[in-house]
Amino acid sequence: MASEYSVCLDIGGTKVLGAIFDSAGKPIYRLKKKNKSGGDSSENIEQVIISVVQEMIKEADIKKKDIKAIAAGAPGVINQAEGIVLFSPNLPWRDYDIKSPIEKEFGVPFYIGNDVNVGVLGEYKYGAVQGYKNIVGFFVGTGMGGGLILDGKLFTGHLFKAAEYGHMVLDPEGPLCGCGQRGCLEALSSKQGMSSYIRQQVSRGRPCMMADALDGSAFKSKALKKALEAKDAVAMEAVDRACHWLAVATGNMINTISPDAVVYGGGVIEAVGDIFLEKILAEVDRYCMTSIRPTVTLKKAALGDDSVLYGALSMIQEA
Repeated sequence: MASEYSVCLDIGGTKVLGAIFDSAGKPIYRLKKKNKSGGDSSENIEQVIISVVQEMIKEADIKKKDIKAIAAGAPGVINQAEGIVLFSPNLPWRDYDIKSPIEKEFGVPFYIGNDVNVGVLGEYKYGAVQGYKNIVGFFVGTGMGGGLILDGKLFTGHLFKAAEYGHMVLDPEGPLCGCGQRGCLEALSSKQGMSSYIRQQVSRGRPCMMADALDGSAFKSKALKKALEAKDAVAMEAVDRACHWLAVATGNMINTISPDAVVYGGGVIEAVGDIFLEKILAEVDRYCMTSIRPTVTLKKAALGDDSVLYGALSMIQEA
């Protein structure tokens, strides 16, 4: 009998989320394991990944020989063809061959791609934008990720570096971004960008119920949701500002790509996506050519935390 199970992973800076899917594409077992804030070495994270897969196989009561393949999404610039992580902002991987040790351990093919690329692929195959052929994806989290589906295929560009439109410069005099540029979409509309704005307003003496939620870095999405429900003025301003620049970026991408659909995902969208989508829709027409805008649908992602897992499943199915 042919191998029928697919092992899919979402490798993050602080956790590894895994799921095993059966031949019908249904998840039969899930597991989340912390990787100690990104780990202190490449090998440590590699061991966390291996332990997650081993534990899932054991708990799901299946055998290694019944696994078809393993696939994953991870942050950073990744050479999908060779399974090499060229650079990852949240993991200690530089020009790191993650493919070989995983394949050696489990004896099956291993595929890996940028997590947002993989997440957009998941939404295309199983989520909110099924049936569309040209898709722009914005994933709003701690940073700002992008993914592109062109003519029904994931587009990764030259050397797998495409769709970094979180670093589209929208305001050259704007706030400094982690990439070194100023006024990037990520510096304006991500959790980091919104946190910086809130921190700035609090430093000016303005009250904000999210002041304690910043803890030196970006806030938790649940804290933002709570503040918005309480109509906290500073939190609402931060969201208005983020959505304004997302609308500008969306208009730029619509005019450039002429997609069938734009999909918004990531932790922030999962927590308060309806608010973001409503504000973006109210403004985006200003930044689109009138001949293009009516042919584009804007949607909220449907798979939540599972978008990367379903994208990984799609990678295995397409291999």
